Amino acid sequence: MSFSLVHISDPHFGVEADLPKIQNLESLIPDLEPTVIVITGDLSLRARHGEFMAAHAFVRELERTAPVLVIPGNHDVQWWRRPLIPFSSAAKYQKYRRYFGPQLTPTLDLVDAIVASALTSHGVAWGSLTLRPKDITIKGHLPAREITRVKEVFHKARPEQVRILVLHHNVLRGELSDRTGLARWRTAQRRIVDSGADIVLCGHDHQEKADVLDGVVTSCVGTLSTRTRGGLPSAFHRISLGENSVQVDLYKWESDDRLFGRSDVNYFARKRTVNEAELATGVV
Repeated sequence: MSFSLVHISDPHFGVEADLPKIQNLESLIPDLEPTVIVITGDLSLRARHGEFMAAHAFVRELERTAPVLVIPGNHDVQWWRRPLIPFSSAAKYQKYRRYFGPQLTPTLDLVDAIVASALTSHGVAWGSLTLRPKDITIKGHLPAREITRVKEVFHKARPEQVRILVLHHNVLRGELSDRTGLARWRTAQRRIVDSGADIVLCGHDHQEKADVLDGVVTSCVGTLSTRTRGGLPSAFHRISLGENSVQVDLYKWESDDRLFGRSDVNYFARKRTVNEAELATGVV
């Protein structure tokens, strides 16, 4: 199996974008030969037109190598347009949609994988409110309706396809932040596991992490901007599939050489999800 993907997140185009990292990544991507490239949100810093224009140019450059799946992060949401007003969310995503299309939760149906995304970036919304005022525009939430939709997508997957779930907020607790990105995180984790995903991709926390959530391989990558957490270098992942394994290669920014270099390699057992079609045919 030759399927691989490059997972990047949080470039934060704007005054805190780190152009040497962006430029090096653009030149490196073709050599990694990804089947697909996934950007898990926060393309902008303040959801401004100039930031989205720069992010759009970045995506177009990456598309020269492979299809790119993009989702919005909390920084991409114009939350001040319709705070806490139900059924009027369209205005919050107006700028994002102008540059990246009307679909906030795109899906890619590939030969070896089906990639489905879920919206967790809702701005100031009832579902993401916590007791901490600081969380008001930062926290995300994973509504049941999002997972219901994703489950329907995964249900239609062919037996040979790996099921990849994409969202913005980190689903595992960050070691430096000591927080998950999602409000009601226990419920969110249960929903992710119940979705049928084999792999989940996320960002938001600005700290790289690769681990397993109840059998689901979880890739969380750091920022490409100057907003690194705890002085850690920026990082992204290249994920490749074997017959029985998922390989996650970590690429870290090497400041002395001013380039991304391959660092750690993590191997995880590949979860095999059995759907009703397989059960009906006896192919498990």
